[in-house]
Amino acid sequence: FPLVSRKLHSKIDTMKLLLTLFSCLSVTTAFSPMLCTGVAPSTSSAAAKTTALGLSAATDAATDEVKVGDAIPNVEMKELVTGAEGGPTSIQLSELIAGKKVAIFGVPGAFTPGCSKSHLPSFMDAQEELKAKGVDLTICVATNDPFVMEAWGRTSGGSDAGIRFLSDAAGDLTKELGLVMDTPVGMRTKRFSLIAEDGVVTHYFNAEEEVSNTWAPSVLEAL
Repeated sequence: FPLVSRKLHSKIDTMKLLLTLFSCLSVTTAFSPMLCTGVAPSTSSAAAKTTALGLSAATDAATDEVKVGDAIPNVEMKELVTGAEGGPTSIQLSELIAGKKVAIFGVPGAFTPGCSKSHLPSFMDAQEELKAKGVDLTICVATNDPFVMEAWGRTSGGSDAGIRFLSDAAGDLTKELGLVMDTPVGMRTKRFSLIAEDGVVTHYFNAEEEVSNTWAPSVLEAL
């Protein structure tokens, strides 16, 4: 009888193993259609699941690129002033520029070659001429965090020249202006410059034809 008992136990163990595998496969398949079929879930299926979770099932439509006549969006940005205590502060852009004529220029990234060698220096050199044209304030924006923006402004001499360096780390301004540039390192701001008076864009410059179109000399020529 010992031989029969061993065979019986062996069959029981095999059946238990099969039942366990079947249970695991059933649970996994319920949550992963791709595992069962070898094909990723359809867009409609994925959207239905997203909706069921209470999330948006559709991607927001891309915002049109900013143009003359548009209002500067009321977004919150961050600024870290060199030597200030307490860390970065929140800046409401619409409040900062209200009643002023301002130059705002955006760059893909602080410390990047083109931005550091050409775009930023062009506005540093043009501060007196811009003021002579009635520009009260020049603002540089990028999606870098406020600590990086502070360091760039400080080490480049831009802050000493009177330029404010504002962080759009959340990308709110970039998205509202329709200037999102997706890169392998995340969302960046397309290169641009603009003039706004009391919160309304009066001149706009992008880099579609020439990068230099966004530099200060082009802005001054248009004013």
